[in-house]
Amino acid sequence: MLNYYTYPHNTSKDWVTFVHGAGGSSSIWYKQIRDFKKHFNVLILDLRGHGNSQPSLKDTFKAKYTFDSITADILEVIDYLKIEKSHFVGISLGTILIRNLAEKRAQLVKSMIMGGAIIKMNFRSQLLMKVGNVFKSVVPYMLLYKLFAFIIMPKKNHKKSRLLFVNEAKKLYQKEFIRWFKLTSEINPLLRIFRAKDIKIPTLYVMGAEDHLFLPSIKKIVSEHLTSTLFVIDNCGHVVNVDQPETFNNQTIKFIFSIS
Repeated sequence: MLNYYTYPHNTSKDWVTFVHGAGGSSSIWYKQIRDFKKHFNVLILDLRGHGNSQPSLKDTFKAKYTFDSITADILEVIDYLKIEKSHFVGISLGTILIRNLAEKRAQLVKSMIMGGAIIKMNFRSQLLMKVGNVFKSVVPYMLLYKLFAFIIMPKKNHKKSRLLFVNEAKKLYQKEFIRWFKLTSEINPLLRIFRAKDIKIPTLYVMGAEDHLFLPSIKKIVSEHLTSTLFVIDNCGHVVNVDQPETFNNQTIKFIFSIS
């Protein structure tokens, strides 16, 4: 089972589950835990191969990871804790996992908060993935990861987010990085389904105004999906919960209260 941490609340019945992105860990939510645990029961977890969720022996022999298998990991923890319904907060690739979880178990998802969400890969991001696929087995993965982090978060005010994710990614092994990178082959078909279907679950997208790769497609999807709203944070890049934690916390907590 994945490594996880819970912060129970004395009176609230609402759960909030946090899902990090590729190369991160549960530690990226350190600026959220204090504010959220004042109001809700909180669950944070480390995805397979990240943080303290080291790959199991059976994972070692798997040819590749899939979004469904990683989603199943998250559901295993939630079922073990007997959580019947939760709000979900994700960042970057974690937003794809939350959306996939909502496809599998919609009754479990009270709302979705999608930070630095990925809903479409534009030309630049697809080119980045293709370059990574060519060199993933021959170039040290940290060089690739640092390059990706700089392209996604290029500005001076994104430096803290870049360093946080690079430092967390150092805890991965090369083979683990490659397994996760191979997920990119699944992304486009999955995102096409997500764009085509309004899942009718209250959804808040929280995006940085400087998230040049992904913000344009989020604006489009919010205009088409009736249950979705968008909040854009100025002077902020892809990793909104780290770049602007106070604004992120205020807006997301307010959103949860509005539908609880």
